[in-house]
Amino acid sequence: MKQVTIIVPEGDVNLSSITGSFEILSGANSFWQKMGHPSMMEIRIAGYVAELKLDHGFFSIYPVSLNEIKKTDLLIIPSVSYDADLVENNAALINWITAQYKGGAEVASMCSGAFLLAATGLLDGKSCSTHWNLSADFQRLFPHVNLQPEKLITSERGIYTNGGGYSFLNLILFLVARYFDRETAIYCSKIFQIDIERSSQSPFHIFQMQKNHGDELISQAQTYIEENLQEKISFEELASKLATSRRNFDRRFIKATGNTPVEYLQRVKVEVAKSTLEKGRKSIFEVMMEVGYSDDKAFREIFKKITGLSPLDYKAKYNKETAWA
Repeated sequence: MKQVTIIVPEGDVNLSSITGSFEILSGANSFWQKMGHPSMMEIRIAGYVAELKLDHGFFSIYPVSLNEIKKTDLLIIPSVSYDADLVENNAALINWITAQYKGGAEVASMCSGAFLLAATGLLDGKSCSTHWNLSADFQRLFPHVNLQPEKLITSERGIYTNGGGYSFLNLILFLVARYFDRETAIYCSKIFQIDIERSSQSPFHIFQMQKNHGDELISQAQTYIEENLQEKISFEELASKLATSRRNFDRRFIKATGNTPVEYLQRVKVEVAKSTLEKGRKSIFEVMMEVGYSDDKAFREIFKKITGLSPLDYKAKYNKETAWA
């Protein structure tokens, strides 16, 4: 029987990621037994805190002490609000996670739980996902991790991570398929009504304009890009206007924003297009022209690359005129 430990860190933990994980894994185990198999999992909720009050004291968790758990096969790190004290306040827990992984356990982190996992050093050189809105902080703190914020789930050498919010449900289904089988995962997706086919968090990404870098020259370049989306921008000419070489311009732009100038331009265009598609009644062609594309194929390809959806599918899913129809 597999020992599964859902850990309870010190801090503002997302309760639903703990209870949701427990309920789905328990449901999978019950279904597995009904199908004539022996119990697959023993699931415990454990931590170094004796009691954790959450959501203004409306809920409390009384975890089993991690001192009582010498070995686990799978440990799950829930989503937890990131702040400057998170790692320091959970030093003992981080050591426990490291020791368990080195002892053969697999590790799964949900959303911002990736900050605790990355603090162990186990993610260095490996792929990882977290909430797209935390990407900049994560990359700054853990530059040796291969962050892939567009991914819903990553899996590498017994370490699993997922994106933000309630996408932890998809990670749990992934683990159900891995530890039980595909049939059990499909059963859970139907019982708990989770879209099992989701594979990306890109459609939910809101591009942040990356302006807290302190490089005035690059700030000027960003403003120029945002104000001239309909024009064909020459970055050679823009660099010249800003009295710098193209090579130096590119280097500073990447350092400041994390994107090349071309990538930044594409992302701004797509963000404006997304907003227009969400709010208005304009056609795809009109939106495309407004953000400076004349080639509909190129527009569709860039839009889908960034959002994971075609412009038409995005409009159908998020336009306020069609929502809840």
